[in-house]
Amino acid sequence: MRKTAEDRKSEILTVVLDLADRFGPDRVTSMAVASTVGVTQAAVFRHFPTMAHLWLAVAGHVSLKMDSAWQAALRNAPTPIARIEALVAAQLAQISDMPALPMLLFSRELNVANPDLRAAFRLRLKAFHTLLVQQLGEGQKAGQLQKDLPVADAAVLLTSLVQGMAIRWSLSARNFALVDEGKRILKLQLQLIAARSGD
Repeated sequence: MRKTAEDRKSEILTVVLDLADRFGPDRVTSMAVASTVGVTQAAVFRHFPTMAHLWLAVAGHVSLKMDSAWQAALRNAPTPIARIEALVAAQLAQISDMPALPMLLFSRELNVANPDLRAAFRLRLKAFHTLLVQQLGEGQKAGQLQKDLPVADAAVLLTSLVQGMAIRWSLSARNFALVDEGKRILKLQLQLIAARSGD
């Protein structure tokens, strides 16, 4: 059966992420993408006029996957603390499923060559931070977290936990279960900001 344009675009984006994982984002070329997909470079450029457009499409693809995972996490958890745990686990699962993500954040493509790509990933980080701030605030209202906890700063700590775990996982050749280890460390961090007696 002949692939639709949307099927081909999705295939190309998946290949880009796979190549970025195997060789590093800065070594992904249109020739490598075309060869892996089994099409000509011209066919790749019919869907994405430049590599910059291709990387922006990758960011959009990643964003949709993250948004979907975050919304599912929020829907299926009954309390603010459970929703925080679910959000962090969902984000770690996305990184586990798309292991090129940590490398993308430190790539030349993102930090030097493509300011639109950098802006797109910054928006994702801000969106994740905002969801955490909301749930931390709800946790305070429910009496689960310290009343004087600066929730924006606490959200930065939780985001940093995700980023730090992702870097550690990448540097250790992925020799541990990212989601399980992240949940273990998150549990400790949540204990540190839990409501104290008298709060």
